[in-house]
Amino acid sequence: MKMAVIFGMNQIVSHGFGIFLFAALVPLMRESIALSHWHLAAIGALTQLAYLAGAMLLGLLGHRLGTARLSLLTGSLATSLLFTMSQLQDPLYITLALTCLAASAAISWGTIVEIISRHARPEQRSTYLSAVSSGTAWGYGLNGLLILLVIPSLGWQQGWQIAGMMGLLVVCLTWYLLNGLKKPLTAEAEPLESVIPASKLLSTILGEQTAFFACLICFLVGFATMPFSNWLNTYLDQLALPAALGGYTWTTVGLTGMVAGVLTGKLADRKGHGVALLVIFGGFALGLAAFIYDPGQFALLAGVGYGLMYFPMWGVLAGWIGRHYSATATMQINGICMVTFGMGGSLGNLLAGYIRETTGSLEAVFITLMADAVLLVILALWILSVSARRRPMQSAA
Repeated sequence: MKMAVIFGMNQIVSHGFGIFLFAALVPLMRESIALSHWHLAAIGALTQLAYLAGAMLLGLLGHRLGTARLSLLTGSLATSLLFTMSQLQDPLYITLALTCLAASAAISWGTIVEIISRHARPEQRSTYLSAVSSGTAWGYGLNGLLILLVIPSLGWQQGWQIAGMMGLLVVCLTWYLLNGLKKPLTAEAEPLESVIPASKLLSTILGEQTAFFACLICFLVGFATMPFSNWLNTYLDQLALPAALGGYTWTTVGLTGMVAGVLTGKLADRKGHGVALLVIFGGFALGLAAFIYDPGQFALLAGVGYGLMYFPMWGVLAGWIGRHYSATATMQINGICMVTFGMGGSLGNLLAGYIRETTGSLEAVFITLMADAVLLVILALWILSVSARRRPMQSAA
């Protein structure tokens, strides 16, 4: 599990700190920096675009640059930028730094997918990938600890510096890990690297079932999860429920995500990726259904479903793709999956805003998200049925 732990720490730095720490610290930063609502809106839009651009570049060019080198470069860049954030006072430079952190995070996850797909044993691959992808949930938790224990006495600048120090530690551990992985690589690498040419990547996504459905799943996950996270607290406030309920719900999301990664990854490796996807998508759909029935009573259950699904989904899906493609092709397809996730999230947010504007209520938004979750369950059932049909054929062969 050494590989999973170290790459999970990479995920804490790249996503937990690089993407989500700013949102946690921005109320405190605004006390000393002139960050207007326009600045925050621009940061939100540009970081999302940068994440999509990083994912697209990885899918098109990542195989030419070398994933080990990219992993160290993105880790070093993120560490430098985290330290830099503690000294920045100009909103323009803050926006630029956060934009670079977002692009770096997308590339970092893609390189991790390729390295684990290449080096981990097949029977442990999904466990490792899901555990690593849940590192983002651990980042949520560490951000909360920084706000509770460090920031009140030392200031928000120290929060960025602590994140940078952890980044420096993680870069050193990653270098040590990758240096050790080079030794067996010559003996165990695939004899011919299966790279999807950039000119054929789109046709592969549209023409091959596994690649197409992986991207479709990510689109639907983005369509559901991004509006859920953006509108949950607003909906609870609209219903005049206690403000603390939103805080408890997001705490539940983080705690569930911390433990869901390893458990769902093991389930995927032992029982199949279709089973794991059915469990996490089914849990998300049930949580949403209960939340729609009684938001006040079942908000925490919706948080459990969200945490169960969102964090480990990336690892389980990458493991499923890796069963059908080489490590490098898996990285390329995963990069396009991140792009479709962003597209789905953008469409979901636009539709949610339209529904809110036309109906004056958010209940219809969450009903729409539940319908999306049902589609994810149907896709998981399809993957499960296809896997069940292939297993007897493989046994006969």
